[in-house]
Amino acid sequence: MNNAGALEAPHRRASRTAPVSKQLFHPTSSRSGKDRRAVISIKRYLDLDSSELNKYRPSSPEELLASILEAYRGALGAMGSSGLRACPALGPGLQRGLMLQAESLAKTITPPLVKETEGHVEHQLQEWGEQAAEYFQQRAGDVKEILMVLARAAESVAERDQRYAAQFSEFTKRLQALAKLEDLPQIRAAIVRGAKELKTCVDKMEQDGRESVAALRTQVSTYQAKLEEAEQRASHDALTGLDNRPGVETKMQRRIAAQQPFCVVMLDLNGFKQVNDTYGHQAGDDLLKQFATELRSASRATDVVGRWGGDEFIVVLAGNLTEAQSHVERMQKWVFGSYTLRLGPDGPKVDMNAALGLVEWQAGETMKEVLGRADALMYKQKAEMHKQSGAAPTRPS
Repeated sequence: MNNAGALEAPHRRASRTAPVSKQLFHPTSSRSGKDRRAVISIKRYLDLDSSELNKYRPSSPEELLASILEAYRGALGAMGSSGLRACPALGPGLQRGLMLQAESLAKTITPPLVKETEGHVEHQLQEWGEQAAEYFQQRAGDVKEILMVLARAAESVAERDQRYAAQFSEFTKRLQALAKLEDLPQIRAAIVRGAKELKTCVDKMEQDGRESVAALRTQVSTYQAKLEEAEQRASHDALTGLDNRPGVETKMQRRIAAQQPFCVVMLDLNGFKQVNDTYGHQAGDDLLKQFATELRSASRATDVVGRWGGDEFIVVLAGNLTEAQSHVERMQKWVFGSYTLRLGPDGPKVDMNAALGLVEWQAGETMKEVLGRADALMYKQKAEMHKQSGAAPTRPS
């Protein structure tokens, strides 16, 4: 024993005891100054409680896997939030889709499931990237065109002013020359001739001004229409053409501000993930477009129909709950049913329905509150459907 209270222990024996951090070991030195063996402080080891010992215990494979999956799910959530901040017009769909993938990893994990999730995430990011690039490119083009219009207008005004400045300069020289004349009739004739030229110049300036203003107004109207078209694209879902989440929320806020009665229907498609997994993302996109078209056709002109994100849709119905219930019943008969996937001349048929959550907006209620009630009812119905089918539902974040 080299030190009081310290026991020299071979490394092999220490490895068969409970795992202990290297911090509990102290090197001993030989006379040559080189480390020989590790010794452990018995007093310090005995003083450790279970919680401290756990700090030094290496993680099990199960714990390590759980930590990695938690970090992966957190990364998916962060990517969705970043996408929403980078492009609010297209971000909600990406955020919803990534959170659905994160929720799928909360169940029993298998290598095929992780590989499948990787494919879904890659597809969603690629789709969002292409749409965002196109969106920003279009907006940049609109701004450039407007700037070019303003530049051309300013250039035109400058050229016109320069041209008329030269004419006025010439007229001034003539007036100065009149001062040297002594023949009154000649002076009068020159003044009359100069007055006519001045009137012609002023009339021409006025006409050019009207034409310039009219041309500028036409160009401004054209680009105002383009800006409105860009705003329209920003508030609509690129895949289905329905209102996107920000577009729906804006229209809901208007109805709340105007105290107009309305109801909200949230729809979550059943079995959509299986369609994606079986037939691919292209088939899934085609199904979403078909469903959106039918949903829009089954709604009234006064209703707001939107894609909330992923495989969720929303309809804002004008009127009270009784009217909305009748409309939802008709909508279910019209929209739910068999769809043919356009994958070729003999595309497969799939049956589609959705879990529903229908609520009526109450005076004084915020948009977040009414949406929360609709979402809760929708999830409750979806849970009941999964219970009947023997599968456990997953709730998107």
